[in-house]
Amino acid sequence: MTTLQKILGTELPLIQAPMAGIQVSAMAIAVSNAGGLGSLPCAMLSPEVMRSELAAIRAGTDKPYNVNFFCHTPPVPSTEREATWRAALAPYYAEYGIDATSIPTGPGRNPFSADVADLLSEFKPPVVSFHFGLPPAELLARVHGWGAKVLASATTVEEALWLEAHGADAVIAQGLEAGGHRGHFLSHDLTKQLGTFALLPQLVRALKVPVIAAGGIADADGVAAAMALGAAGVQIGTAYMLTPEATTSAIHRAALKSEAARHTALTNLFTGRPARGIVNRVMRELGPIGAAAPEFPLATSGIAPLRAKAEAQGSGDFSPLWSGQNATGCREVPAAEVTRALAEGFLHASR
Repeated sequence: MTTLQKILGTELPLIQAPMAGIQVSAMAIAVSNAGGLGSLPCAMLSPEVMRSELAAIRAGTDKPYNVNFFCHTPPVPSTEREATWRAALAPYYAEYGIDATSIPTGPGRNPFSADVADLLSEFKPPVVSFHFGLPPAELLARVHGWGAKVLASATTVEEALWLEAHGADAVIAQGLEAGGHRGHFLSHDLTKQLGTFALLPQLVRALKVPVIAAGGIADADGVAAAMALGAAGVQIGTAYMLTPEATTSAIHRAALKSEAARHTALTNLFTGRPARGIVNRVMRELGPIGAAAPEFPLATSGIAPLRAKAEAQGSGDFSPLWSGQNATGCREVPAAEVTRALAEGFLHASR
């Protein structure tokens, strides 16, 4: 057993990456029952839905599972910044007949809070993971207080050392290849972001806690390579996105199965924070990183009606088609089968 297996209490040192908007409890249950650590992304869930999904996990598995949250500081809304963003999107609003003045503003994603900790304390999930740092010390103490292990994402050595010093039981080395939001929190300089196999050995050398490799790992060979570089385990998301347990939309599934999936980029257009997705029309025309986009998560509301209109016409032109750089592992088979196939990599690594 790796140190990570002992910490998590799982058969396999494999974590299914939490993917907000793409999966809920069914995915977490399937992966946990297959020996991995299933994850429930909670940043976009209302308290009522979160409670329902946690109850479903409790009913569906007696294995360990993970719940995931964001730790961003909500920005102060700016009327000027919002107007600049709406102006950048104005040609698209006109194209789709959308009245920009009718679009509400709102956060879209909430950080971990005392109210959430109250709700979680009823379920006492065995693992809690965080993105964009860690919550305040008093909230983290509550999580550790019910016996949960804490995981968090690092994109640099400096972030990993900070996480270790502030209470993380294991650190996720999120390489630049990974799909979805970058977990950086100490610096917004994207030139500091490293690929998985450059970042991983540096974190292994620098830390005392276990390091989990994430980003670009799509098959058993990738798992074996990560373990050979010193990873205590792996976290994998994109490979699960075509499984029947995933809630990935038909438009998103089609993109993942197409040649378009070969071209991904970091973009802030959909939420205000860099995240990796398949390049589409709005990313090409505005540029993937746009200066006009408000801070995370305030960009979401401005682009949401365009997404809805385009998707109603079968188009992903304005949709966040999240994907890692390596979608070759995406298969339309049950999540348990994906988990077992990936687990072959641990056997290769031990030989």
